[in-house]
Amino acid sequence: MSSSASSLPVEAHITPENGAGRVELPGPIEDLYDGVTLDMKEHMDSQIFITLLRSSMLKWRQQGKKAVWIKLPIGLAHLVNPVVQEGFRYHHAEPDYLMLVCWLPETPDTLPVNASHRVGIGAFVMNNEGEVLVVKEKHGGFRGTGVWKLPTGVVNEREDICAAAIREVKEETGIDVEFVEILAFRQSHQSFFRKSDLFFVCMLKPLHFDIQKQDSQVENAQWMPIGDYMDQPHNREHQLFKYVAEICKARSEREYTGFTAVLTATASGKRTFLYCNSMDFKKL
Repeated sequence: MSSSASSLPVEAHITPENGAGRVELPGPIEDLYDGVTLDMKEHMDSQIFITLLRSSMLKWRQQGKKAVWIKLPIGLAHLVNPVVQEGFRYHHAEPDYLMLVCWLPETPDTLPVNASHRVGIGAFVMNNEGEVLVVKEKHGGFRGTGVWKLPTGVVNEREDICAAAIREVKEETGIDVEFVEILAFRQSHQSFFRKSDLFFVCMLKPLHFDIQKQDSQVENAQWMPIGDYMDQPHNREHQLFKYVAEICKARSEREYTGFTAVLTATASGKRTFLYCNSMDFKKL
């Protein structure tokens, strides 16, 4: 953090040389954790911006603020280096902006890191003949291996796990399905760009049985007897895949109960799902 600070108050206006108008920082957005955010939208000269920022930082330190966040859209990328020189660091980036942050107190930095996990789903879909819906991947780690696997995919931003499972099955195989429950999940680390990974095995009910595979991602798709699916060398030789196959088979024989999606709401009123054992939940 630079030790120099402008004597200008945070509310001060600075007139550019061309006299086109006066410039000031956008109004800071305060959060519940004694932090403030500057959501930058309009173009600003870097020297003027840093002068105003230093004055604001001084004021926020005096107020006991803990963190300052600066949200920079791509169009204001020229401000990144000056901001970093003032002691800010990268926190996260999205397609349309970069977020930088600076911890103010002389105490250990307790800011939460950026999103630490990616979330994926695997879809267990069985027809009335005891056959499971499987695909051969055209890309990825299973390309060219001959392994028939469950349809899989990644949960999108602001997408529920149950909705993602329905979407992925439709995208890869053309089959419309209805979500039943989550059978199991696993966590792994150092996966996609060093992030951890959560993978949910979901059971879904097919609403029809006519496969129309997605040619761009799936080499082939079919209904396979569950015994043949389980007996694949890959599933027998790798314990994780063996466990998943056994759980799917046990659920098909009604010897296993997973977690269904119960629609509810957060304290702030946002729609959300609670995944729980429906049989025991009904007893509550």
